Amino acid sequence: MSRYFNFTLVSLLSLAMSCAQAQPIKEQTAKVQPPVTTPASDSAAVSNVPGWDVSRSFEELGRLTDSLLLGTHNTDQFEFTMRRDRIASDAKLQLEYTPSPGLLPTLSHLRVYLNDELMSVITIDKEQLGKKTVRQVDLDPRLISDFNRVRLEFVGHYTDICEEPSNSALWVNISRASLVSLKEQALIVQNDLAYFPMPFFDARDYDKPVLNMVFAASPTLGEQRAAGILASYFGSQAAWRGTKLPVLFDQLPAATPAKPITASIVFATNTHRPAFLSDLKQFPPVEAPVVQMIDNPNDRYGKVLLVLGRDEADLAVAAQALVLGGDLFRGDRVVIDKVQQIQPRQPYDAPNWMRTDRAVRFAELIKYPEQLRASGLQPLPISLDINLPPDLFVWRNQGIPLQTKYRYTPPASNDGSRLNISLNNQFITSLPLVASSKDRLEELRLAVLSSESANINEKLSVPALKIGDRNNLRFNFSFATTTSSSQRDRCQTSLPVDTQAVIDDQSTIDLSGYHHYIAMPDLAAFARSGFPFSRMADLSETVVMVPPQSSAVQLSTYLEAIAGISARSGLPAINLTLSDNWEEASKRDADVLILGSLPPDLRDNQDMNVLLDRSRDWLLKANHQGPGSSQTTNAGSPVASRVEVSAKGPIAAIVGMQSPSHEQRSIVALLANEDAGFQLLRETLNDSGKMDAVAGSVVLIRSSGVQGQMVGDHYYVGSLPWWLMLWFKLSEHPILIAFLAVSGVLLSAFMTWRILKWAARRRLAYEE
Repeated sequence: MSRYFNFTLVSLLSLAMSCAQAQPIKEQTAKVQPPVTTPASDSAAVSNVPGWDVSRSFEELGRLTDSLLLGTHNTDQFEFTMRRDRIASDAKLQLEYTPSPGLLPTLSHLRVYLNDELMSVITIDKEQLGKKTVRQVDLDPRLISDFNRVRLEFVGHYTDICEEPSNSALWVNISRASLVSLKEQALIVQNDLAYFPMPFFDARDYDKPVLNMVFAASPTLGEQRAAGILASYFGSQAAWRGTKLPVLFDQLPAATPAKPITASIVFATNTHRPAFLSDLKQFPPVEAPVVQMIDNPNDRYGKVLLVLGRDEADLAVAAQALVLGGDLFRGDRVVIDKVQQIQPRQPYDAPNWMRTDRAVRFAELIKYPEQLRASGLQPLPISLDINLPPDLFVWRNQGIPLQTKYRYTPPASNDGSRLNISLNNQFITSLPLVASSKDRLEELRLAVLSSESANINEKLSVPALKIGDRNNLRFNFSFATTTSSSQRDRCQTSLPVDTQAVIDDQSTIDLSGYHHYIAMPDLAAFARSGFPFSRMADLSETVVMVPPQSSAVQLSTYLEAIAGISARSGLPAINLTLSDNWEEASKRDADVLILGSLPPDLRDNQDMNVLLDRSRDWLLKANHQGPGSSQTTNAGSPVASRVEVSAKGPIAAIVGMQSPSHEQRSIVALLANEDAGFQLLRETLNDSGKMDAVAGSVVLIRSSGVQGQMVGDHYYVGSLPWWLMLWFKLSEHPILIAFLAVSGVLLSAFMTWRILKWAARRRLAYEE
């Protein structure tokens, strides 16, 4: 497939110059051609091509631990990508490794491949044995493409004759601190929407995308809603990367040395436009929803996406068309005729969550084609991520049905080879790998019983899956084949068998039949899964409350919060509702996300334990902390005292509570009273480490960090059958259960005695 770039003279000249610098000058025997004169303007343009020095460690590329190459596992590889609107002019690999002290120097070495092309052979010298060594390897930039693979092969020797591949002296440790470094240069991109979301977002980029959202002054609710829909789309695409969405009024960003290329999205109607769109000849009024890509006049390498409409309704249609029908777009300008949602979304159908209404095949859970395959005498484990709704109620269950079908290279004999299955690094079961070439089918149940206690004082108000909402199911094939043996008077060697193992993608895991029930408020569920808003992944049952006149940083906070929810659910918020009227929003049967400050009637709520005021902060503290303590309590700890202070400095809060109008609905408030506080919220929403600290019902955010606590009473969201609800409620009162059990036994005994006495009396009367 052809790439979508315009390789202009500037880009070609820059590439030629970089290649000329990298290649040694050779003598020419052919006729010398006259030199080509480059205009001064072109030379200046070449020097102004944006460039980046990009370095990424193996850890940043997904290797959380060092890699150990052995005699029986002598190959490892890692992948890296590059944006399609850039080209590499130089590439290097900085390899940090520690070889075994038992290796034979010179004979032992490492081979380095880039995209299956041999780049270098690194010999292991005597001085390197047992010591950490750093070597730099040049990679051919001409081989660098969108997707790249570096393969390392270890050839190790510890003796001249009669070697065992499994000998413990054969190893080399590859540090996760090793680096791959690229010199990247920008390419000028065509204005073609056929490649949307590129260049605004490229899945091959590791960095957090930065998209400038541009409005006319005082954007309306409709413009903000359209921006929220599009922000949620980019959030769902960026996923773990996060998204930064700075807001600008009436101006486009200019390139800076720190950000040499900008990407912007502009929202404008015929009657409410930013100042730079005021030229009606160049940008005439539209007659329908329109999406157009243009060059940034302030940045020749930057792109601007115009979302245009006659009114606010057209903007929403244009944003929804980009989200739902972007595959139909082509050219630099597209007119949207119609957008229609044929089938409404259902609860808990978020793409990032495993379905709980039926058995799910592993084929629906894999992220890349070879994920369920492993090879080698010591193959790497096969891992599968399982994300679940946070309110899944599993209590006193009999385990989760798991039907596993797998194939493997059969061992020569029944030698103890095993398949070990674990969940979140906890061992589940072990299955033998017998000397048979037939497919194996195992039906088992994951024993993930939850706690029998439901006592709130034990910080477990509703029993939940021990596996949680994010889980990793691992299959580890362990082959025990003997490849060779050596003795003083007898040497026997053999080539190791290239063992293969596959978990069939038709294997299933079944979570159907479980109910949804959770204790709220639970800000950890909001931070990790976007719950309760992500229950309907399109946010069709969510109302976002924004200030009447939002500032730029407030709008950025709103957009990044919506993008974060969609990143966790995997679906854009195409049915998002926006409001700045609390009386109207509170009447809707929907969950509410509040931005800025609490409505007046919620400030007097008895369950409200944090109020941010311009001059005073209130906070409830735990009754077990000693004098002088400044730390807030852990989520779930009771509180019995209040601290009231007056202080300067930014502060923000995230508060969860029950809706006063609908007992099954929740409110999450992102509270701040100044731009510095909203900036703290933005930093927290875009930091996975800080979001992991969000828990309980109240979270305070200061420059020192994030602190959460549980205050107030729980309420429950979801439903259970009456008999399960009865047992669950009784489980909180063990003494009552014991009393009822004893009473039941006595009552049964008394009734049995009465029945037997009545039967005996009747028999005696009959005999008389």
